[in-house]
Amino acid sequence: MSLGPAEERTARRTALYAFGAQGLELALSLAPRLGAHVFAPARLAHAEVTPFASVYALLAGTFRAYGRHVFIGAAGIAVRAIAPFLRGKALDPAVAVLDQQARFAVSLLSGHLGRANELARELAALTGAQAVITTATDVRGLPPVDGLAAEKGMAVANLPAAKAVSAVLLEGRPVQAFDPEGRLLGEDDAGGLLVPTAPEDWNPDAPGVWCHWRAGGEHPAAFRAYPRCLCLGLGSRKGAPAREIRAHVCAVFAQEALAMQSLAAVGTADIKRGDPGLCEAMHGLGAEVVFFAPEALAAVEAAGQSETVKRRTGTGSVCEAAALLLAAGGPLVAAKSKTSRVTCAVALKVCVEGECA
Repeated sequence: MSLGPAEERTARRTALYAFGAQGLELALSLAPRLGAHVFAPARLAHAEVTPFASVYALLAGTFRAYGRHVFIGAAGIAVRAIAPFLRGKALDPAVAVLDQQARFAVSLLSGHLGRANELARELAALTGAQAVITTATDVRGLPPVDGLAAEKGMAVANLPAAKAVSAVLLEGRPVQAFDPEGRLLGEDDAGGLLVPTAPEDWNPDAPGVWCHWRAGGEHPAAFRAYPRCLCLGLGSRKGAPAREIRAHVCAVFAQEALAMQSLAAVGTADIKRGDPGLCEAMHGLGAEVVFFAPEALAAVEAAGQSETVKRRTGTGSVCEAAALLLAAGGPLVAAKSKTSRVTCAVALKVCVEGECA
């Protein structure tokens, strides 16, 4: 599972639902600090509030449009209101409940992937409430691997395996883990239960955690997390269609054993803003798109230079220079590769002071 830029923006949006005057007062005090939109029954509405006649009709439009939902009132109201719209652990947004007196902030739904546990803690910090977290791994102080991946903005695959990993950890049994750069787990080894395991020693039938930007780990019981750390630089001749550009990118990723899920950003020269094929290909990759001025690209000394490219674009390197700029000093993991009309290169964002994702 991977979120594109639009989905990531939705995941950060917060909706506050109040059902009484006291709850509305609390919602309005929280809204500026959460950057939230406030919804309340029409009888309570005013300029700062969006009114509703039926919370069920309202949620039909808001439940997927917001990544975080806070109900101020009884938990039962929230449960009944959201029930018709639930689709599954990997798809549902975060839902939390805050009572009207701000005594308890309850993580109700999607505690890990949706980050409702984090939302409950945030509400507790803002109001002085007691955060109520009931997910088993959190209660036991064990790392929830799916929650860690969501917190760090990683793409994930084989999500059901995360449940199997948690079950084994809760039983106090060891789990194999491949995270050589510590991008997911950092230094947390769950008290020695998460055992570093090399790919050649991996047991494909046992639960495990696999985190890397290279392709691999596609075992039935392995939860896979892909750090967004690969930076793609692109160049193309005028008229190259998006499908040709995308095909070359896919070929390079396959040849170099790079995980497409780990793509963080794609960049090119500013002069290519008006190129329909390149722009379509870049935006279709679902990563951040960046255009660089020729001067910025030309200043990247590590990139290979071409006089032909310099005459056309004002800089001797486009794809390698763009990749290196996006990676903020990280190394190339795929040097310039070209067809008759497309060039691409890939650089790696490295961990800096423990921040890796």
